[in-house]
Amino acid sequence: MDYERLIDEETWAFIRRTAESYPDDAVDLSIEDQRKVYDAMCQDFRQPRPEGVEVQDLSANAVPVRLYTAGQPTRTVVYFHGGGFVVGGLDSHDDVCAEICAQTGYRIVAVDYRLCPEHVHPAQFQDCWTATNWAADEFGDPMILAGDSAGGNLAACVAHHARGRLENILGQVLIYPGLGGDTSKGSYIEHAHAPLLTLEDIKFYETVRCEGPTPSGDPSFAPLRDTDFSNLPPTVVVTADCDPLRDDGSDYCAAIQAAGGRAEWINEPGLVHGYLRARTSVKRAADSFERISIAIEALGQGIWSYD
Repeated sequence: MDYERLIDEETWAFIRRTAESYPDDAVDLSIEDQRKVYDAMCQDFRQPRPEGVEVQDLSANAVPVRLYTAGQPTRTVVYFHGGGFVVGGLDSHDDVCAEICAQTGYRIVAVDYRLCPEHVHPAQFQDCWTATNWAADEFGDPMILAGDSAGGNLAACVAHHARGRLENILGQVLIYPGLGGDTSKGSYIEHAHAPLLTLEDIKFYETVRCEGPTPSGDPSFAPLRDTDFSNLPPTVVVTADCDPLRDDGSDYCAAIQAAGGRAEWINEPGLVHGYLRARTSVKRAADSFERISIAIEALGQGIWSYD
C-alpha cells in the first residue's frame, strides 16, 4: 500500500508525533507499560477544555463517569472511549468529550468501563450498559450513543441490547469502530500494516478480551455478528480510509440498511486510526471532527440529512 501517496504531510507529522510517545511495538510491552505510554501520548495531545464547560466526576451505579455540561442541555450523549479495551479512561478522551459538549450543547456522560485483561468480556459491555441506564434514569433526556474504536464497538453493543429494553435512544455515532468483521479479507488485508493500527494489533486486542475462545454470535462482543439488525437507532459511522477496521463501518451500515434502518457510512480519505487526536493539527481530521459533532447534534434533534 502506497501510504506516502495516500497520506498527506500533516497526517504524517501526526503519525510521527504519536510514535514519539506510543511506539509501533507498544502491544509487545506489559499491560502496565502500554497504559503508561498511552496515557503519555494522550497527555501530549490533550487540549484545554473550552470555556463554559463544567465537569463533574460521578458514580453511575458503581461505574465511574465524567459529566460535561454547558448551559441547560436537553439531550444526553453517552460516550465510550477507545483504547483496544486495554488502555484509556476518563482523562484520555477528556478534551474530545468537552469539545463535543461545547459544540453541541448536549450533556456528555463519559464512561470509565473496566479494562482488559484484568476484567474480561462481558465486563466492559456490562459497565457501559449500567452507565447508559443510569444516564437514562438520572436525566430522563433522549440519548445519543457515541464512541471511538473500542468505544464505537461498545456503543453499538449497547444499541443492539437496548432494543425493547431502553427507550429514547435517538441515534448512534461510531468513530472508526471495530465491530467484529472478517479479518481475512477487505480492509483487514488491504491495510494490515497501516500506520498506528495493524492487523496484528487488532488480533492482540481481541485475544486479551476473553479468557477462552472468542465468542461467536454474541452481539455484546461483536455487533457485526448479530443475526438481527432491525430496529436499531439511526446510525452514522465515520471511518479512516487507511485503517484495517474501515470495512466494519461499511458492512455495519449495509446490514442496518438491509434491515430497513437508517445508516450512513462516512469514510475519510487519507486518515488513519486514532485521528481524533489530530483534529487541531490536521485539516482533514478537523473537518471530520466537525462532521462528527454535526452528526451527534443532528441525531439529537431527530434530523436525518443523509438521504
